[in-house]
Amino acid sequence: QVQLVESGGGLVQAGDSLRLSCAVSGRFFSQYAMGWFRRAPGKEREFVAAISWGGSTTRVVDSAKGRFTISRDNAKNTVYLQMNSLKPEDTAVYYCAADPDSYLSVVEGDFDLWGQGTQVTVSS
Repeated sequence: QVQLVESGGGLVQAGDSLRLSCAVSGRFFSQYAMGWFRRAPGKEREFVAAISWGGSTTRVVDSAKGRFTISRDNAKNTVYLQMNSLKPEDTAVYYCAADPDSYLSVVEGDFDLWGQGTQVTVSS
C-alpha cells in the first residue's frame, strides 16, 4: 500500500520560510503526478501546487506565485514545497497527494492517494 508522509510544518513568523517534504513509498513514484493542497480553519481544502512526473511542468495557485515552489526528487521518492515570504493567510494544514493516472493535475478529485497533513501556522 502506498503511503505519503508529510513533514516540515511548524510555527513561524510572517516573512519566514518553510520547506515541506512528502515521502512516498513504493516503486512507482516517478509515474505519479504530485500535488500539494491545504485546508485553512473553517475553509474548504484548496489546491496549492502541482508537478508533473518528471518535474518539468509545475502549477502554483495565484495567491502563492512568486513565493511557493514545488519540486521533486524521483531518486528519493520525495516531493517538496518551498514556501517563502509566508503570510498569516497561509496558515493551514498542508496535504501531499498523488495522482497515478495523470501527467499533471490541479483537480482535487483526480488525486487518489493522500497524506495525513502537516500543520503550518504563520503568526503576524
